[in-house]
Amino acid sequence: MESYSVGDVAALSGVTVRTLHHYDEIGLLVPSHRSASGYRLYDRDDLERLQRVLAYRALGLPLEQIGRLLDEPTVDQLAHLRELHQALSEQADRLRRQLSAIEKTLEAHEMGIRLTPQEIFEVFGDDDPTQYAVEVEERWGDTDAYRESKRRTSAYGKADWLRLKAEGEAIEQRLRDLMTQGLPATSEAAMDAAEAHRRHIDEAFYPCSHAMHRGLADMYLADPRFTAHYDDQAPGLAQYVHDAVHANADRAVR
Repeated sequence: MESYSVGDVAALSGVTVRTLHHYDEIGLLVPSHRSASGYRLYDRDDLERLQRVLAYRALGLPLEQIGRLLDEPTVDQLAHLRELHQALSEQADRLRRQLSAIEKTLEAHEMGIRLTPQEIFEVFGDDDPTQYAVEVEERWGDTDAYRESKRRTSAYGKADWLRLKAEGEAIEQRLRDLMTQGLPATSEAAMDAAEAHRRHIDEAFYPCSHAMHRGLADMYLADPRFTAHYDDQAPGLAQYVHDAVHANADRAVR
């Protein structure tokens, strides 16, 4: 017969030896055997009972109720295990959702966004800005622009973000309309829209020079995620925005 000492069971289960002694004293988990020296010895049935005890404890049941459930002769223990598995699975799902919400809030705060997960969804929808939080900090965390953006956005509430989002979408709509109307990216209207795009960043997030704006426009083509952001609105829009930004930057240095 394979048997386990109280120390073995404590190491396997993660509960303390003191807890196992207490379970023995109240009759909740009495070891099936004793050594010749009187030490507690547990077998596999004891370990299975302990597993159920711990599962019920995770659900918040008091020890007295757990004991009655385990010792009730009319209870189908296999059916009970299935119900217990379902209950623990549901609890695990709730905990995962709570953990995800906490992680999202932490990431948002790290980025300077003081919004709850629900507010983030209400403002950004599926374009969750926290999904790239680690990448953003790794790439730009040491830059003045990142620090300034974090400083400014930390003061923004939901209403501010909704306003900024609406302003940004209006500028993109303006660029999209100009492209679909057939105006070249080098036209005055397109360059004016690109300048509005630059000023929006400059005023809301961080100082954005024309040179920095060029770099952002280059990224719109180099990074498929940025390209998709624009081209999902209208095929070719990423290239059009890029060209309009460059044309506007050229105009600024004439």
